[in-house]
Amino acid sequence: NGQYIYFSSPGRDISNMRDVFRVSVKGGTPMPVTASRYVNEFFAAPSPDGKTLAFSARGVASHQWWRNGHSHLDESELWLMEIDGKDSYKQITERGAKHLWPMWHPDGQSLYFISDREGAENLYVRSHEGKIQQLTQFRSGRCLWPNISANGKTIVFERDFQIWVYDIASGKTYRPDISCRGSATDTELRHVQLTSGFKNATLSPDRKKMAFTIRGKIFVAPVQEESNAKNITGSGIASDITWDSSSNILLYSCNKEGTTHIYEYNFLTQQETKITEGTADYEAPRISPDGRMLSFIKDGTELIVMNRVSKSRYTIAKGYIGRPPFSSINGYSWSPDSKWIAYAAYGKKAFRNIYITEVANGQSREVSFLANSFSDNVTWSKDGKFILFNTGQRTENGAIARIDLVPRIPQFTEKQFQDLFAAPPPPEHIDEKKKNNASTSKSKKKPATGKESIQIKWEDIKQRIQLLPIGADIASHTISPDGNTLALVASVAEQQNIFIYSLDEKATEPAVLKQITSSAFPKTNIQFTEDGKDIYFTGQGKIFSVNVESQQVKPLAATAEMDIDFNKDKHALFELTWDILNKGFYDTGFHGADWNAIKAQYEPVAGGARNIEDLRRTLSLMVGELNASHLGIGGTAQQFNTGRIGLLYDRVTYEEIGKLKITEVISSGPADIAGNINVGEYLLTIDDIPVDKSTNIDALLMNKGGKMVTLGISAAADDRNLKKIAVRPVSYAAEKGLLYKQWVNQRREYVNRISNNRLGYVHMFDMTQESLDRFYLDIDAENHAKEGVVVDIRNNNGGFVNAYALDVLSRKGYMTMTVRGLPSAPARVQLGQRSLEAPTILITNQHSLSDAEDFSEGYRKMQLGKIVGEPTGGWIIYTGNLTLFDGTVVRLPFIKITDSKGEDMELNPRPVDIEVSNPLGQPDKDNQLDTAVTELLKEIDTR
Repeated sequence: NGQYIYFSSPGRDISNMRDVFRVSVKGGTPMPVTASRYVNEFFAAPSPDGKTLAFSARGVASHQWWRNGHSHLDESELWLMEIDGKDSYKQITERGAKHLWPMWHPDGQSLYFISDREGAENLYVRSHEGKIQQLTQFRSGRCLWPNISANGKTIVFERDFQIWVYDIASGKTYRPDISCRGSATDTELRHVQLTSGFKNATLSPDRKKMAFTIRGKIFVAPVQEESNAKNITGSGIASDITWDSSSNILLYSCNKEGTTHIYEYNFLTQQETKITEGTADYEAPRISPDGRMLSFIKDGTELIVMNRVSKSRYTIAKGYIGRPPFSSINGYSWSPDSKWIAYAAYGKKAFRNIYITEVANGQSREVSFLANSFSDNVTWSKDGKFILFNTGQRTENGAIARIDLVPRIPQFTEKQFQDLFAAPPPPEHIDEKKKNNASTSKSKKKPATGKESIQIKWEDIKQRIQLLPIGADIASHTISPDGNTLALVASVAEQQNIFIYSLDEKATEPAVLKQITSSAFPKTNIQFTEDGKDIYFTGQGKIFSVNVESQQVKPLAATAEMDIDFNKDKHALFELTWDILNKGFYDTGFHGADWNAIKAQYEPVAGGARNIEDLRRTLSLMVGELNASHLGIGGTAQQFNTGRIGLLYDRVTYEEIGKLKITEVISSGPADIAGNINVGEYLLTIDDIPVDKSTNIDALLMNKGGKMVTLGISAAADDRNLKKIAVRPVSYAAEKGLLYKQWVNQRREYVNRISNNRLGYVHMFDMTQESLDRFYLDIDAENHAKEGVVVDIRNNNGGFVNAYALDVLSRKGYMTMTVRGLPSAPARVQLGQRSLEAPTILITNQHSLSDAEDFSEGYRKMQLGKIVGEPTGGWIIYTGNLTLFDGTVVRLPFIKITDSKGEDMELNPRPVDIEVSNPLGQPDKDNQLDTAVTELLKEIDTR
């Protein structure tokens, strides 16, 4: 009847789960129609008479519709719901396929939809009696965004970048001849002046100039005055900047047309010179301290040096050294005497350690022997007697390791004092015959040879490694020019700042960590000035300096003036995206796809994009051809600060009389904390503004987060006895967190009730450090007194801490400790090691994915208990995000995961021992929990 618009949104549910809302075409507050908590409901279609809603439920096709292929996590169901206040639900398709975009025929009897139930995506129809018929016969590809005409004669949909038509009467499918004569465009050339977005900042040796990149172009600006920076690069995407010691030459890597090479820019001649040639990628240029040699990395596997005069080059090290953007550009470093290079490389079991190679002959030797995966940021001491490098594990604090290349000789302060009183040399006997030649002999004195030659004692070098006792989570470091001070970026209290730490062995006081910045944003590219008095760094897209003594922070006042031409940028973005997957995707077979052919197919489509949204949509479809998980194309989005007050309302009452009747007060939310707001009451005013059928309360709460808002609450639908209650709205994310905590508490109470207080319950939201900490607290506080524990990882979207959580459940008791007068206690717990030492059962579902599936696999392999619920998502690849020059984000799956049998876990869900699902529309019932409790009690009672 045209009165409402239906849409889906994750705005009032947990995590990214969506509900179906509708809003009056006249405006007002959108109200949920389907609102199953922690369940994905989307792609809704009201029936012609407005009484029944058809929608898709479960799976991730709501936001990953662009994937070409099938996985368990894609699978969805079609449901019907009666829109009459009773909210009765009926499932009309099984889950084993994608069932998307339901469309009603005007007669209200037939329901059309897209599905891949027979393999490829096709159009189907379901009759009123429940019979399902396939209408189109495509054997490959995608059918997207179908729409049925108002007269019920035609369905249109998107396929292969064209509009297709299905004629319902004849059953024929065809492509109409459509000519575009104009469309929305964002392709005009824009001239901009940018003061942020700076990356790769590098200070020149003379401390007068700063080079940096923005949108992939290199700019150079003076550091002591406000100015317009000079752009020195043309086409391509540049990075890895390094200065020549003269401060007149820059070297850098630049990707042009899909291949990265080393370039040199001379400011005196204002000429750019290409240093490398061929089809290989060359990155991370470094100039030797004596200025004679240039080093760089080829294809991430060879370390090459080149004589800058003769241009001769040779390989000095081979192995998996790593390459940007897949690893840091600081993974190798020249020694002060230019005779050695220390570099990080992967070895057995993918441990990343430090090697030193002699430049003259290319002989490499390992100098660190750590069972760590994250070793990087290699630096030499100024005297060349030791090297420092960052090391650690993914779930541990980053540390700095020191390797002494020669045994350390103690430095004594007493010796310094004695040297003040050294005996004078004996008087020199002057030979009269040579007296006249004194000046001549002085003039023949040999010139200084520069840096002292570095010697390395290889014997017992394995024993000369230590971790510096810094006590912070370290991200990067650099050494001051005099060699006495270590500057480092480290996280303390979840904030990243710059600290300094003394390396002076002659100091009279022990070294302590000293903080010199106090801001919350991440910091990179730290570098000392030559006098060691200031440190430059980047953060929030700007360049700053901080004085080591005064701790005064100053921004670099630079402006980058440039033209932004989307017609050029889109080709570069397409090429970069394709190249990242081409060189980094975990499967060299590309899941059976012809990645080169896909490039040829999509390149002209990307070339036709009129704006960034068009381009990113095309890039999403392209990466979707790989039929892999952990893929995606993203970008910056507009952020809104809408305050949330922690109240939910009855849709029917609002649509009938325009009043917001409260159906739920979210536990610990603003309204709950304020008190005296109850279910069944009405929200009638916000800051004295009446709330009626035309009011969108989200608009009234815009920019109100953290500020006082006065609610007018009444027990009746009119304003009699209006209570004025002040609340402080929270953010969108905070309210979602409160909804989640409430859901967990409800599940915990449910398990406690149906098990007669015998079983405990824990849920892990994801596999991040924060969730692991919560898991520890819940195990400690809630469950040690229980006979067993239900472990729930439903809807857990992964992370990286599964091994730590499994340790708590798998550790077995081996002795007991008893303090006189106190109860006996398990030894592990008394000794400080977390251990449950009680029987458990695990619950998974379709939305348990990634690291949650690793958890499930480990739980099964270690035989910790039964698994109940649904098979997991089958989405198990380790991934990382790469941000391109314009802010486009490309997700790259780069680590393959196999189970104990050596089988690929990607697209292969982890099974359950007892399969059971939860239907929609039963908020007070949890079949999966019922089964888990029954099975665990049965196990406990039969022990």
